[in-house]
Amino acid sequence: MRKILIVDDDQKTRELLKTYLEKNQYEVILSHDGESFLAALQAQADGLCLVILDVMLPDTDGFMLCRQVRQRSNVPIIMLTASSDETDRIVGLELGADDYIAKPYSPRELLARIKAILRRSAVEAPAARYYRFVGFTLDLTERKVLDSDGAQVALTGLDFQLLKYFVEHPGIVLDRGLLCEETRGRDVGPTDRSLDVQVSRLRLRLNDDGKQPALIKTVRGAGYVFSADVSVSSV
Repeated sequence: MRKILIVDDDQKTRELLKTYLEKNQYEVILSHDGESFLAALQAQADGLCLVILDVMLPDTDGFMLCRQVRQRSNVPIIMLTASSDETDRIVGLELGADDYIAKPYSPRELLARIKAILRRSAVEAPAARYYRFVGFTLDLTERKVLDSDGAQVALTGLDFQLLKYFVEHPGIVLDRGLLCEETRGRDVGPTDRSLDVQVSRLRLRLNDDGKQPALIKTVRGAGYVFSADVSVSSV
């Protein structure tokens, strides 16, 4: 799961962001001051995808922390400030921050900024092409899936998009609304069963037993989880 480290001295703000980001499939680690942030940064250094720094902290400031992060890591940084002063924003960016958000802001805006930064980071990283799981290979470049014999699995465009999202998030419970937004660009109502029909069709194509599925499991009242081990490579 994508892991975000947040430092903010306001407990209510920390808990709000944690709840919102976890709902959107991020793992969140919270710090309340510079000391606890640096300890968490050292402990989690290899697994972080992004850092969120509040500028005003009781024992230091976000600028100092931004400088220290940049001395040891290229992890993306978003800075938060209650000041409308342009100087703060410029200083933060010059120290290596990737983005800057002025308070008050909505969690939805922050999420959009996070996604935008991670998309840019993904472009800079070596592109993953192949996702392999239980004998199948999903090829992102040619947009096809091959079975263990090298035969192509017949999938519609929507089926491929759904499987792609599953293999990119193995072991994570994905709710129906999120899956519909990511694959169709819209949420569905509680009575719309089109996603469930699509999941059943995808199970059939992957030889996953519909009555006792081992690959795409139903989590009652929550959504679906892709249970296979997935390996990723560019070749």
